Amino acid sequence: MATFPVINLEKLNGAERSTTMDKINDACENWGFFQVLNHGIPHDFLDTVERLTKEHYKKCMEQRFKELVASKALEGLQAEVTDMDWESTFYIRHLPQSNVAEIPDLTHEYRNVMKEFAVKLENLAEELLDLFCENLGLEKGYLKKAFNGSKGPTFGTKVSNYPPCPTPDKIKGLRAHTDAGGIILLFQDPIVGGLQILKNGEWVDVPPMRHSFVINLGDQLEVISNGRYRSVEHRVMTQTQGSRMSIASFYNPGSDAIIYPAPALVENEAEEKKEWYPKFVFEDYMKLYAGMKFQAKEPRFEAMKATATA
Repeated sequence: MATFPVINLEKLNGAERSTTMDKINDACENWGFFQVLNHGIPHDFLDTVERLTKEHYKKCMEQRFKELVASKALEGLQAEVTDMDWESTFYIRHLPQSNVAEIPDLTHEYRNVMKEFAVKLENLAEELLDLFCENLGLEKGYLKKAFNGSKGPTFGTKVSNYPPCPTPDKIKGLRAHTDAGGIILLFQDPIVGGLQILKNGEWVDVPPMRHSFVINLGDQLEVISNGRYRSVEHRVMTQTQGSRMSIASFYNPGSDAIIYPAPALVENEAEEKKEWYPKFVFEDYMKLYAGMKFQAKEPRFEAMKATATA
């Protein structure tokens, strides 16, 4: 089986730029996921993010999760649970307006570090979007502009922990789904694994790798690229040993952004491919996604198409 793509972004600055761009393009077309190293975010800063996130979970969220498990009778599962996930999470909104000051229980240091983390991740997301533009033959800035609603893009971070689970065969950490939005940047636990992606009908492990980011493409990039790039189903498996940290940052279109295939990528397509992806307002897609997250994406596209026609 092919190896999960790992891309050294430092190589974009030298003789290997062309090869590296090809690797990024191949990952976007055939995997929907890849891992990046040497991304410009200092390792000691990422170590601080990891330390504070794990401290916050231990101090503020671990006991709550144990109480939730007890209240939902999830401790000694006999049958598979398909309507819940074994995860403890909180969400920080960065753009268009930050809510980090309003989130309870964060220390002053953690709050400030997550503000800085958001700035660094926003920059990395926009750098990657421009690399995608280059590979797709779109003008620089096209994807960022496509994501801009009247207030710019939407950007937020889901901070999750997947605690040890006594019955990993009965419940997922996170059920299989594709991501609804644009580009997702995941800073994950360097030791405890669990993330898997679906490739050619088989589940492939995404290996933990210290100081890296796992990048994946959401449904909106599939639409804008007219299917050249794909959003891919992924899931998190539970483990009996170790708690897995996951910090996923979602750089998405603004709520009122109008999403549709880039005209430059449609004009040379066969007639049936020209009409495969719908045109819609991102917020409308998210409303639909809320009820269909853990289902295949194609019916969502069809539903949006039907709405547009109506």
